[in-house]
This record gives sequence, structure tokens and C-alpha cells, in this order.
Amino acid sequence: MRGIALNATLAAVKIAGGVIGNTYALIADGVESLVDIFSSALVWAGLRVAVRPPDDNHPYGHGKAESLAGLAVALFMLFAAGWIGWHSVHEIRTPHHAPHWGTLPLLAGIIGVKYAFSRKLVEVGREAGSTSLGIEAWHHLADALTSAAAFIGIAIAVWGGAGYESADDWAALAACLVIAINGVTLARRALDDVMDVAVPREFETQIRATAAAVPGVRGLEKCRIRKSGLQHIVDIHVEVDGRLSVHEGHRIAGAVKHALLASPHRVSDVLVHIEPAAE
Repeated sequence: MRGIALNATLAAVKIAGGVIGNTYALIADGVESLVDIFSSALVWAGLRVAVRPPDDNHPYGHGKAESLAGLAVALFMLFAAGWIGWHSVHEIRTPHHAPHWGTLPLLAGIIGVKYAFSRKLVEVGREAGSTSLGIEAWHHLADALTSAAAFIGIAIAVWGGAGYESADDWAALAACLVIAINGVTLARRALDDVMDVAVPREFETQIRATAAAVPGVRGLEKCRIRKSGLQHIVDIHVEVDGRLSVHEGHRIAGAVKHALLASPHRVSDVLVHIEPAAE
């Protein structure tokens, strides 16, 4: 909700500053902030759905909603890059007056605010293990990048004088390319979560170590882990003494499941397969 309020405020400031200061780059930056409002709302809605507990229709929970929200934000980044790029080309081809120097301190403040907010979201997303929050942080950073490009372009147009009126539009066009590249990268990251890509090897090693430390576990065979929203679902094959009773094997399986659920690795569900250890 803070991101939505911040984007609404910045959008109003940017558009007003762009109209008064005669710079399309700042107006386009403000329009992107309006798009950011919708993307922030998507992330917020996705997280609210993702934390819902499993039900009859969703036995593995609703975690994928978080990844889908992240994918939607990445797509909006690509849309914003295309929209601003198209209008930047139009402004470059259309003669216009140079922007006013007063837009420079305004942009400097906007860049600082967006960068600080982006870094805060990066930390929150990393602590929560949230893909959509991480993508939203990059979205805010992309917005700061667009503002920085506009700052450079406006500065060149102001100090360059006649013949440099479209410098801010060229700067906005260059920023669009960077935003588009980031959008593609972040879309792939969200798709990895949707497609249940393998977790990092280091994380799997930690899960295996937690299971292997349970008394009665002789070894581990397969270990499959998939990320679902902010949590992980584990499917693990545990080797025990083949001469144990079914009851004792079941007890060890329960202990492994409890150990993983109680671990700090954000595990929401565990399926343990018991295998006889090799003699």
C-alpha cells in the first residue's frame, strides 16, 4: 500500500512538473508511475492470495498467485518501456522548446526517493523469499533509472541550448532499452517459479542436511523441492534400516517431516518416502 501511495504522489508531481517545465520525458515518467500503481496493486493482491491456506480445490496452497503477480508486473514493465519508447521517438521527430531548468532539482529528489524505496523492497523481498516483491523492487529501480535518464537529457538540453531540445527524449529512449531488458529478465524469473524450476543447489543441500540429522535416517535418495509463493514443498526419499517395523519407519518419516517444517527454510509441506538402506 505504501508503494501505491508513493507512485500516486510521484505521478502527480512528475506530470505537473513535465507540463510546467515543458519536458515530455518527465510527463512520460509520470505516466509510468501511474502504471506502477496498477503493478503495485497486483503484487499486493497476489501476496494476499498466496498466503491463503490450502483448501479442497488447492491442496498445495495458493502460492503460485505470487509468481503470477510477479509475471504480470514484469509484463507491465515491458509495456511501459514500449509505450515510453514509442512516444519518445514521436517527440524526437517533433520540434519543441527546450525544457525548463527547474525540472532538474525535482528529478533529483524523485530519483533519491525511488532508489531508497527500491532498496527497501529488495531487502523485504529477500527476507520473505518473495519473487513478486523482488520484481516490484526492480520496477521501482527502473522508474528511478527513467528519471535519471530524463535528468541527464534535460541537463544536456538546458546547457546545450539551441539544437539540443530533444536530448531528454533521447535519454528516455535509451532508458527504455534498459527497462525492457530488465523486464525480460524478471519475466523469466517469474516463469521459473511458475514452471517449478529447481531450487539453488545450496538450498537443497541445507534441506538434505536437516533431514539427514534426524535419528534413524541412514541416508537420503531423491530430494525434490519446488517453490510455491513464499514457501517450499519438499518431496524426499529417506533411507532407514530395512529390518525396522512399518510403525518405526513411519515414526522416522514423521520426525523428518516435523524437522523440515520446523526449520527456518520456509517449508509448508513435506512428503517423505521411506526406502530400505543398502546392507
